[in-house]
Amino acid sequence: MAKCSFCSKELERGTGKIVVRTDGKILYFDSRKCEKNLLKLGRDPNNYKWSKGE
Repeated sequence: MAKCSFCSKELERGTGKIVVRTDGKILYFDSRKCEKNLLKLGRDPNNYKWSKGE
């Protein structure tokens, strides 16, 4: 099982989204909210109460 790269929520098999960056790092996301906050907005997960961070 993978964890969301932003909020650290456990992902069930067959759910979520996987993004592979050009440097080869694999990111897992459980929702569009987490994906947008990390990739587009560049936010730090440790600054948000709803996110457990990495």
